[in-house]
Amino acid sequence: MDSLPPRPPGDEVLRLMSCAARAAGAAILKVYRQADYGVVTKQDDSPLTHADLAAHRAIAEVLDGALGGLPLLSEEGVPQPWAQRRQWRRYWLVDPLDGTRDFIARTDQFSVNIALVENGIAVLGAVLAPVQDELYLGQRDSPDPAQWRAWKSVAGGAPEAIHVRSLTEISDDKPLTLVASRRHSVARTARLIKLLGNDFGPVTRRDLGSSLKMCLIAEGQADIYPRYGPTGEWDTAAAQAVLEAAGGCLCGLDGLPRRYNCKESLINPAFFAAGDCSVEWAELLTLVASEQIVG
Repeated sequence: MDSLPPRPPGDEVLRLMSCAARAAGAAILKVYRQADYGVVTKQDDSPLTHADLAAHRAIAEVLDGALGGLPLLSEEGVPQPWAQRRQWRRYWLVDPLDGTRDFIARTDQFSVNIALVENGIAVLGAVLAPVQDELYLGQRDSPDPAQWRAWKSVAGGAPEAIHVRSLTEISDDKPLTLVASRRHSVARTARLIKLLGNDFGPVTRRDLGSSLKMCLIAEGQADIYPRYGPTGEWDTAAAQAVLEAAGGCLCGLDGLPRRYNCKESLINPAFFAAGDCSVEWAELLTLVASEQIVG
């Protein structure tokens, strides 16, 4: 792995990222209270609102010039060409408003995602749920995984350590819990739940928006999140840092951890996020992906 220029310690950088996330959250909530979100449709048919753009500006303003003026790759920014991007060894990867459809639907299930990526790995992550005022942080920038840490702060309170749960902890009172999007891969998710039930007993499903699904796994409140449909790299990086720092994993169907800025396309392939990484999740999800299922 290429060496990187020195930077401030991870806890200092996380404080900066937290400030950026909260600035974006305040900008989002200001629009959320209005009647007109200014919704337009982007070229990929995804929605864009005043809140997306305001959050992007807020984050850019806080991070501007930080850590020697790192590049900022944001879903709502102008995408840099691959010839330029491929030279980056350290950069910010941001989704100013993850879950825009949930924002428009007023489900409260949307988030601000900010990650610091180094040599393709999301080493620091901040995920803010603005409405709930819940901030998740992940620090996994040490070469020793035993030093990785994840926290959750509620309503500006002191951060408390979070950790994934082992599937040895599941019981009738605390069954295996799958989190999913209510809009994507409905039939495949149902098939996966059936297969999981054969091995683990009753399975509880929770529908949740944005990267909050992965954060729920990080704090031990859920166990597995399958995603067969496309996502952007900005959708997963921050939450992956939180989840891995909490002891979980986010991998492709090949079982390898998700890495960033490794190709021209910014679209993630199918992946899964899990708390207990000792389970052969990749094999099970690949089986479901290979079946002829509509949905």
